[in-house]
Amino acid sequence: MLDSTVESVTSALKRARAGLQRRLPQPDREPAPASGSPSEDAIVAKFVSAYQSADLDALVALLTDDVFISMPPMPFEYQGRDVVARFFASIFGAGRRFDLVPTRANGQPAVGAYLRGPAGVRHGIGFFVLTLTGDRICAMTRFEKGVLPWFGLPRSLPSR
Repeated sequence: MLDSTVESVTSALKRARAGLQRRLPQPDREPAPASGSPSEDAIVAKFVSAYQSADLDALVALLTDDVFISMPPMPFEYQGRDVVARFFASIFGAGRRFDLVPTRANGQPAVGAYLRGPAGVRHGIGFFVLTLTGDRICAMTRFEKGVLPWFGLPRSLPSR
């Protein structure tokens, strides 16, 4: 029906399984804080503060050594604290500043990201789902701005 060979389907499954295995929390990791707990809230608050103030050192301090960022459906992936630090440095280095609005996605902490515009209006630019281990962030999945309404977030925030 799909006009696919057994070999091509088997190959696709192998690649998908390998990708999932890379992204799954490792068995030796500390468990994530309880959902909605003060510990989880504190990690998210530190992330929001570091991101909004473009404090790269504070942001990197929240990451595990093997942190993994993906951006479906785009094929961009970044793994490792140094690589992720360079990625965020390029974002912050452009002089852009952001406001983040915390929420939840599939039981995990998440934030809507809004770019501060010159007229004060803040336009939605993306959505991050955070995966935690202990008191650190071990993975981030960034989605396009179109998902913001799915999580009750506006497409833009009014000026302050």
